[in-house]
Amino acid sequence: MSATSGRRTEGAPPAQRGGPAPPAAWHRFSPDRRGEHPRRHLKTFAGWIHADDYAGFRELYRKGAMREVACLAHVRRKFVDVHRSQGSAIAEERVRLRQSDARPVLDGLEAWLAAQPPALSAKTPLATAIRHALIRLPKLKPYLKHGTLDADNNAAERALRGVALGRRNHLFVGPIAGGRRVVPHRVV
Repeated sequence: MSATSGRRTEGAPPAQRGGPAPPAAWHRFSPDRRGEHPRRHLKTFAGWIHADDYAGFRELYRKGAMREVACLAHVRRKFVDVHRSQGSAIAEERVRLRQSDARPVLDGLEAWLAAQPPALSAKTPLATAIRHALIRLPKLKPYLKHGTLDADNNAAERALRGVALGRRNHLFVGPIAGGRRVVPHRVV
């Protein structure tokens, strides 16, 4: 909640690292994304800042003590967005490869799984896993026909892992003061 209005607000913890020590990320809580916060947090810092194209950092780079290193994932993201919205020859090539390489594997797996239940007790964990796979496999197959789809959502799962791990630990954060207490303790 905002200290002045009593309304809940979302904070923005920027990450930073620098110096001769092994890479680490330092998160500093801010109640919003205004550029004044990184300027205040980093006023004595000198070195490289590896970040996205966040406008709040631009003033830091102008003075010369801090130097920007762009993020390849953010550079790549624009191309991925274009690729997903418009398709490309790459997507068509993926479909061709998936049809020739992945489809036979998935079809073989599905046939093998379908043949297993008679040999298993229906109540075993393995039988349950096989039934689950047989139900889900038809919903996996669209990735074979669309080069812009992935076979899994591991990227999203990895991105949410920190949220899931911290969910219980961060229940008390709520107000801005709580965010200021918890975020300085989070070092990656």
